[in-house]
Amino acid sequence: MAYVITQRCCNDASCVPECPVDCIRPTPEQPEFATTEQLYIDPDTCIDCGACVDACPVEAIFSEDDLTASLARFRDINAAYFERHPLESNFDPLVTPARPPKELGTLRVAIVGAGPAACYAAEELLRRADVEVEMFDRLPTPWGLVRAGVAPDHSGTKAVSGMFESAFRRETLQYHLNVEVGSHISHDELLAHHHAVIYAVGASSDRSLDVPGEDLPGSHSATEFVAWYNGHPDKSDRSFDLSGERAVVVGNGNVALDVARVLTLPPDELAKTDIADHALDALRQSNIREVVVLGRRGPLQAAYTSPEFLALAHLPGVDVVIDEAELELDPESQAQLDDPDVEPSLRLKYQLAQEYAAQTPDPAKRRIVFRYLASPTALTGADRVEAVEFAHNELVAEDGKLAARATDRTETLPASLVLRSIGYRGQPVADLPFDDRAAVVPNEHGRVIADGSHLPGVYVSGWIKRGPRGVIGSNRVDATETVEQLLDDFTSGKLTVPQGDRAALKALLAQRQPDLVDREGWKAIDAAERNAGKSGGRPRVKFTTREDLLEAARG
Repeated sequence: MAYVITQRCCNDASCVPECPVDCIRPTPEQPEFATTEQLYIDPDTCIDCGACVDACPVEAIFSEDDLTASLARFRDINAAYFERHPLESNFDPLVTPARPPKELGTLRVAIVGAGPAACYAAEELLRRADVEVEMFDRLPTPWGLVRAGVAPDHSGTKAVSGMFESAFRRETLQYHLNVEVGSHISHDELLAHHHAVIYAVGASSDRSLDVPGEDLPGSHSATEFVAWYNGHPDKSDRSFDLSGERAVVVGNGNVALDVARVLTLPPDELAKTDIADHALDALRQSNIREVVVLGRRGPLQAAYTSPEFLALAHLPGVDVVIDEAELELDPESQAQLDDPDVEPSLRLKYQLAQEYAAQTPDPAKRRIVFRYLASPTALTGADRVEAVEFAHNELVAEDGKLAARATDRTETLPASLVLRSIGYRGQPVADLPFDDRAAVVPNEHGRVIADGSHLPGVYVSGWIKRGPRGVIGSNRVDATETVEQLLDDFTSGKLTVPQGDRAALKALLAQRQPDLVDREGWKAIDAAERNAGKSGGRPRVKFTTREDLLEAARG
């Protein structure tokens, strides 16, 4: 018997150092870690101790004897990785990073943001230094995209917030929620009360299609739709026309798959989750029978991961439909697939598409249809979206990569709802430099750079640092790098001693924002939401307006 890592894997690598026989790969030190879809356990080396199970923050690891039907294939997926990457164990002793000398006193750090990147940074600081952490977020709730971005049917992934809750129980970390930096407190004021400030504000905007008709009613960003069904207070008043029978999602990353699932899953399945009530009510009235997912490149280059693609096979009442003609490969892609050293995850991605293409759809079921090599050229309609016009693409080699180039072949697909899911985009942060082209704050390993030199005491982590790529756990390695720079600067005397302490900060915030939500306020919100969900067998019923959240916080 061996343990198996499955679909929920968040890549934060908490399990890696816990394994007594070092059989989990890739590790954060290996180059392939940055692009791996998930982590894997070598079945021939695993000694069945279960240490990794306890370490996993998202409950993604199971004994092979306990795998459900929907996860059974991950036994072979784990084994296939080590056929391609034979295990070379490293039993060098783990090196515990040095803590700053005690004579330097207590390090004070402000973290702007409360999502995974912010939380991993806070966790690393608490682990490695005598520190006081002040965590700020403009929303009355923490956890960022864990709460407002992860799909409601992925409750296991949301469990990572429990790890953060546990790490933040001590008073050394304080929440300052419903506080907007730049409005209630300035960047300079943060620096005056802390040795350092880490901005972990994510990428809150999205990329546009830049095609005619994109602004028609019925055309939205997937970012907006995801926030709506997850109960984000800024988006809870949005409405989406679900009266038609077909929706089109432009882009085929994991967010696109989330959107397709939410639109096609039976509402009674969603009713078991923490989906926002207003979204559940709307989806119960939905007429959508088909969601078409458009990708600009071929099936080998699809942006979704194979674990998420595999999971679609087990959706109740939903067929995955792919025309076999969509799977014809260009010579370069075919050569890549035929290479005996091809990554198993890439081979699996194509194999799954072939399996879906071989199935006969059930007309009684809703369906998710995948189309490849397609780029929208216009959204059309008289006063709202009625169709998507798109060009068929071909793949051409450019600068050593395969790029999509439009051909003269075009097609029109009737649809009443279009959701673009082609990537998030970072936004400028007040008083910090910004690289508009890359949509990040310029930095070197997390130290913010302005005019070619480091800004003393200012750091970034997460998507605003590296761009919107990676999964939740990718932020752990990223945050560790940033914290390493910060601690080096503190130890070497490069950080200015703050003028104000925690008490002074608290007094300032009480004056500026009387509706601040602290630790006790968040606990009250959390308890109220969980209690509201109990009667319906749900994990929680979310408050979706700022007013209701603040009322619960006061309760």
